[in-house]
Amino acid sequence: MINIIMHGCGGKMGQVVAEIVGNDDACQIVAGIDPRLPAVNFPVFATPADCTVDADVIIDFSTATAVPALLEFSKAKNIPVVVCTTALSDETTELLKETAKSVAVFKSANMSVGINLLMELVQKAAQILYDANFDIEIVEKHHNQKIDAPSGTAMALADAINEAMDQQFHYVYDRSQTREKRERKEIGIHAVRGGNIVGDHDVIFAGRDEVIELRHQATSREVFAVGAVKAAKYMAFKDPGFYSMKDVLA
Repeated sequence: MINIIMHGCGGKMGQVVAEIVGNDDACQIVAGIDPRLPAVNFPVFATPADCTVDADVIIDFSTATAVPALLEFSKAKNIPVVVCTTALSDETTELLKETAKSVAVFKSANMSVGINLLMELVQKAAQILYDANFDIEIVEKHHNQKIDAPSGTAMALADAINEAMDQQFHYVYDRSQTREKRERKEIGIHAVRGGNIVGDHDVIFAGRDEVIELRHQATSREVFAVGAVKAAKYMAFKDPGFYSMKDVLA
């Protein structure tokens, strides 16, 4: 049985993760961390420093500002951590890598198994289609409560394409300020916010007289929770290092 601490247990994703784990015989949540101190069927602590429960792995769905304290706790307790929180600052991202020298740290821009497959598909498509004069655009859509834009997943898709193409692209986020034609070596990245859209990502390859679109649509938050639990099972008892969904799916 894998014992899990849920960081951000009072949030929507924390609640979905708890439900997924509750139906999984291979793991259980033994404690939660959340300043809201929600009423759940496991002990909850306001901060990582308050937590006195040991575990095999931590799942984090919280806020960007809460991650540094969690990493300090993970390192001090030697508990692997699955960081699912997005919109991390450059400083926190560097802290992730530094912490990974002492304890196992997992980070992915998106916890969906499907999105991580999409990242591989867009790399292959870019390698074939760019030389055939296809332009590349990314459109992401999310609910009206999402704060960051573009989404971390949209940026990860762009970065995956750029990695496969030897970093030759630059990114364009707003075409309203310049009146000029599109450059060849650019990826346009566009954000839409409205309603309760869970998460849609379209990668558009537009050529002469033909358009190819690769799309992922999340219809519920459960897809992210399933990926997080899958990653947690993988990360439990892992040696120090920086891990991603590629490791989990290998």
